[in-house]
Order: sequence, then structure tokens, then C-alpha cells
Amino acid sequence: MSLSSQLRFQVLPDIPMIESGNDLADILLAALARAPVALGDGDVLVVAQKIVSKAEGRLVRLDTVTASPRAVELAGETDKDPRLVQLILDESTEILRTRPGVLIVRHRLGNVGAHAGIDQSNVDHGEGECALLLPVDPDRSAAQLRATILARTGRAVGVIIADSMNRAWRLGTIGGAIGCAGITVLDDLRGTNDLYGRELKVTVINRADSLAATACLLMGESIQRTPAVLVQGLPAEDATQTARDLIRPLAEDMFR
Repeated sequence: MSLSSQLRFQVLPDIPMIESGNDLADILLAALARAPVALGDGDVLVVAQKIVSKAEGRLVRLDTVTASPRAVELAGETDKDPRLVQLILDESTEILRTRPGVLIVRHRLGNVGAHAGIDQSNVDHGEGECALLLPVDPDRSAAQLRATILARTGRAVGVIIADSMNRAWRLGTIGGAIGCAGITVLDDLRGTNDLYGRELKVTVINRADSLAATACLLMGESIQRTPAVLVQGLPAEDATQTARDLIRPLAEDMFR
């Protein structure tokens, strides 16, 4: 599917600190009303995972967690709090690598990365040390947010829930899509031709991660308090792909 030659990324202003139980759609629509843009069909709303997790009550106080013997063992290997390690184990299906300071796992959603996406930054530790887990089902969260926006505005938008990810052999984090609804996440160009008429046999473009990466660059990772970006210039569509379609099947994993 061809894209517009121009995409516009607008950071949504003045989004408050999110708490458990907040109506995220209402908050985002209020921010959209303050932005110098008009919501249209085909627009894509990229939302930081952190505010979705907070709204869904995924903040866990560490003093409520009991570490297992395995968590205590891994905590010794990685110099981490055993209670945090227990949460990582609970959210993961496989431990891939350990070293001091780092625990690389396969999350139950299929993503591979450090600490199962569990984060302790930009959360309130005033009543005790906490950790923020990923949403239980980010694709479902994206679909629900999309449906609510459609019901309240009549606009069919796409939704991406984005999180910062680390990649093997590359330094630094980059935004990636962990939840998607209403967008084409993969542009499959196999069977089409290049400029010289040669058939493309392996080219599949990851549209969702590309949009998430650009939006996350605008959101920032520290004190910006700008956890949502509206992307305009994409064609309206009713795609059924989700972020789970981005996960490489284990049978194709050449690095295990």
C-alpha cells in the first residue's frame, strides 16, 4: 500500500499524569481538542505504553511481591532486587541471557528484551518502591481505545501502543509497537518489482515500528510529559493486523 509523500507528526499537549482507572480516551480526546489539528479518518494515534499501563492498573508495589528461590538466585547473578526479578519471571516465558545489571527474557507477548519491559522510571514511589508492567494485552488495549474514539468522534483512527526497545548488536533504545489496531503493521512487498523489474522476494516493511520509532523520538524518554503523538497523512483503512503479527515465529529464530 502506497503512503502519502508527506506525514505529519503532532505531539499532543498538556496530558496530565495518568492514574489507575483514568478514562484514557477522554484524556487523549481532550488533548486533541487543544492541539492545532483536526482528527480525521486514517490518522494514527501513537500512545506511550506507560500511560496505558498506568490507566490499566499495572503498577505493582514491590513490598507485595514474594521472591521465589529462582528469583533470589537470578537476583544474585544480575545484582537486582529479587522482588523485581520475580515480576520479570512472572511476565516471561524464557530466560535468554543474564549478566550483572541485565536480564534478557522472552516476554509472554513474544517480544525479546531486557527485564520483560518492566520499568521503574517516571512512576510514583512515594508509598513504596514500585514497578510498572506492560499491559496484559496491548493489542486489545489498542482496539478498545480505537473503538471508544470511533464511538465518541465518528472518526476511524489507527492506534499504536509504543514502547522503547533495545536491539541486539545496536546501542540505545528505539520505539517499537507492542499493540496495534486499525493499521497495516506490515507492508508485504514480496511479488512486486524493484526499479529494474527484478522481483522482490523477501521485502516486508515494518510500518508499525517505523511510526512508533518516530513518535517516540518526539515523545522523549525522561521529563517531557508528552506521551501521545498524532500521525496524519496515512490512508484510511480497516486493517486487521495486530502487533502480534510483528513477532518472528520461533521456528525462524536463527539466534537461539
